[in-house]
Amino acid sequence: MAIVDLEARGPNLYSSAVTQHAIADLTAALGNKISTSPSICLAHGTDESYHRPKAVDAVLFASEAEDIQRAVVICAAHNLPVIAFGTGSSLEGHIIPGDRGALSIDTRQMNQILAVNAADFDCRVEAGVTRDALNTDLRDQGLFFPVDPGAAASLGGMAATRASGTNAVRYGTMKDVVLGLSAVVPSGEILRVGSRALKSSAGYDLTRLLVGSEGTLGIITELQLKLFAIPEAISAAVCPFPSIEAAVQTAIMVKQMSLPVARMELLDATSIAAINAYSKMTLAVQPTLFFEFHGSDAGVAEQAQALGDIVAEVGGGPFAWSSLAQERRRLWDARHKAYYAQLGLRPGAHIMTTDVCVPISALAETIRETVADARENKFLCPIVGHVGDGNFHCLLLLDPDDAQEIRRAVAFAERLVHRAQAAGGTCTGEHGVGIAKGKYLAAEVGATGLALMRQIKATLDPQNLFNPGKLGSL
Repeated sequence: MAIVDLEARGPNLYSSAVTQHAIADLTAALGNKISTSPSICLAHGTDESYHRPKAVDAVLFASEAEDIQRAVVICAAHNLPVIAFGTGSSLEGHIIPGDRGALSIDTRQMNQILAVNAADFDCRVEAGVTRDALNTDLRDQGLFFPVDPGAAASLGGMAATRASGTNAVRYGTMKDVVLGLSAVVPSGEILRVGSRALKSSAGYDLTRLLVGSEGTLGIITELQLKLFAIPEAISAAVCPFPSIEAAVQTAIMVKQMSLPVARMELLDATSIAAINAYSKMTLAVQPTLFFEFHGSDAGVAEQAQALGDIVAEVGGGPFAWSSLAQERRRLWDARHKAYYAQLGLRPGAHIMTTDVCVPISALAETIRETVADARENKFLCPIVGHVGDGNFHCLLLLDPDDAQEIRRAVAFAERLVHRAQAAGGTCTGEHGVGIAKGKYLAAEVGATGLALMRQIKATLDPQNLFNPGKLGSL
């Protein structure tokens, strides 16, 4: 839902003639895999973020890594940037071109599951495979892939943005489950890094250099991923609390007691009201935690009992849990649709969403101050969070035509980042840096760290062709 430009966008710095020559060469080499349809070009410069869309110059519908190689070589010859496109579900403007224009490389046709090694709990997939498609394929083998950002995202895009989600408290994020990958780098070569081994001390960790690089260092073509066994038993629980502080204190106690919770999601009272209306739920309109436990039948029941004792201690409840698959699906479907549910709170509004992550001990205070900030500025600002990780999201409902409200919202988001960093946290737990958050990197990695990032970018991509303007314009 685009509502604002966070950086000035002038005309293309390169002449239309140069761009047309590049497109002509791309079409000659790749035929009908290249499209310049205005609607397709605009769709590939549009994501789920609040940043204003901008059409790319052309789109390559790649079906193999060699397509991407050919395109990168041609674009380098014409100085035309390239941007990888998965499903367009990114939240920080990662796929939106800058002033130089771009060729968008759509990887959705690269959707083959190449190998599943059930005995070793790993698989190799092409970048365009979605997490939903992978889990559908794995189900009959008793395996699943755990990283769940909510969207039907492509695995290549999830790796590029170091995606996370509701299962991260138990299974980790993309940096924890990518064992290796292949990528086309700016030289046009294919880089293959990592292996099927679960650990390695062989040199620099090039796999994790690419994971989270947001398409600025390479375009991922294949991934080697860690898998997990589908648990014998799964139960879900929901519990309201008298305050955000009580809910977060519960999360801290769960962690302190080492309860192996798989999901632990926080929704404030405003979010609960929204999903009640949108998903036809009847939850108490209070700060609420959603839980999920994985394990054996006996283990899951024991974990639920222990959680019930914690909830009673902090004054929460009533605590309700169920192992019925239909009830679990309904609960998590409502959680994943919380973004769309919030839109009903202010008809005609658009959502500006942003995230931060703090140490869990600082979470309650950070949220309390954020809520006070939103109230003082009269923002309708539901909050949801992966509370087990200290990660939360603010969803500001704004009038897209009210420039003053948008300016105040941008200032609010900046205060939120400073608040999180002051608490020892980060400007983004899982959305990524994208267009707007690069200015906060120096505060997290320091001048030396930022200079090193820029050196890496300049060494691997001296023409600044791969997704320029992202990650703080490295």
